[in-house]
Amino acid sequence: MTDCIFCKITSGDIPSYKIYEDDYTYAFLDISQVAKGHTLVVPKKHSQDLLETEPEVLAHVIKSVQKVAQMVDKALKPDGINIVQNNRAFADQSVFHLHFHIMPRYQDDIDGFGYKWQTHSNAFDADAMTALADQIKHA
Repeated sequence: MTDCIFCKITSGDIPSYKIYEDDYTYAFLDISQVAKGHTLVVPKKHSQDLLETEPEVLAHVIKSVQKVAQMVDKALKPDGINIVQNNRAFADQSVFHLHFHIMPRYQDDIDGFGYKWQTHSNAFDADAMTALADQIKHA
């Protein structure tokens, strides 16, 4: 895909701060650096997102995600690591080429970064949860 910035990065048409590369994947520092060491792992073969990626490609990508996360952990010794993967614009995907964010987390993180999950334990009763599980299982 010629207009995809990540395809241009993996092909070498656009420079990057490469961290790791193998036959299937390419990892490089995110230019925005949400936190020191923020790295992206992408497949070399273009696909829009996780939902459209061939399982064989995805298997290689997730192995690289683990390897690169271990590299980041060893090199930077963060207090934690978030691994984030967004699908579609509404879920904050901004580049439509499958990619995983490896984001080291530090106790003194840059202001403005973070996820906050709110639990809603009373949102669904048992019947609604059973119906929801059945709906997903049978899709």
